[in-house]
Amino acid sequence: MITRSRISLATLAVAGTLTLALTGCSSAASSTDSSAADSEGGYAVDSETLVFGVVPDSVDTETNYQPLMDYIAQETGKTVEYHESTDYAALIEASIAGQIDVASFSGFTYVTATNNGAELTPISSIITAEGQEPGYYSEAIVPVGSDIASIEDMKGKKVCFVDPSSTSGYLFPSYNLIEAGVDPEADITPVFAGKHDVSVQKVGEGVECEAGFAEDSEVAKSDKVEVIARTMVPGAPIVESNTLPDDVKDKLREILSEVTADDIVAAGIDSADSDGFRSVFYATTPVDDEYYNQIRDICEATDATQCQK
Repeated sequence: MITRSRISLATLAVAGTLTLALTGCSSAASSTDSSAADSEGGYAVDSETLVFGVVPDSVDTETNYQPLMDYIAQETGKTVEYHESTDYAALIEASIAGQIDVASFSGFTYVTATNNGAELTPISSIITAEGQEPGYYSEAIVPVGSDIASIEDMKGKKVCFVDPSSTSGYLFPSYNLIEAGVDPEADITPVFAGKHDVSVQKVGEGVECEAGFAEDSEVAKSDKVEVIARTMVPGAPIVESNTLPDDVKDKLREILSEVTADDIVAAGIDSADSDGFRSVFYATTPVDDEYYNQIRDICEATDATQCQK
């Protein structure tokens, strides 16, 4: 049985990061940091601007979200300012501090942020194919040709995670390791890669990490790794700040609850017709706070520090 102290110790680092994040955010967040005191009417910056926050989970994050941000700008008549923090913890702190108006989080990031006082409400989750339910896979990966054939075989190995606040890159992997009888702290050497694509890269190289975890969309891009296990996780939410004026919140829900890539193209956002955008965005489908109870259940099972209020 995994004890409380073992799982908590594995995540103490993120608690320190959370404490320091407001003073140590990246330059990408600096404009919102400096404007917090000047925000008006519940906006992160001002009534002409919507700050769009994202989980910094791959090198292509900004490119992937640009068509959606352009669509939000067109439909609301506001400037949409891109906010990518240095890591998940910094984005959580930015949302707690009211520096985010609308965002695409991971499920675990959303639960962590709201547990710690962020005023956010889920609108929808992105799906990547017609008829798909919201959700995606956390995949356990090894270098092609590896002798590691199961999660149980990760015991004693150097294992790549993404970030201590990543749903598919840490929370679900930790739970799966526990279920396989592997202590995420004592039985492996954890390595935090920072982004999903970097986790895949490091595992493929087989030097820093002999095995690891990442979301399926990034794993699919590599021919250097193979999947040995996968778990469906709740779809990442698009969220809005509860402090925004009601008419703005209503508009965001109207345009983001159920919109397809075709709808965005029809609205005049030509970049939404690119293969790159369509590979990560087919449509959105509505979700609510209750949808993320599975994450809360796994938080309880792993006793992860980030989950605690």
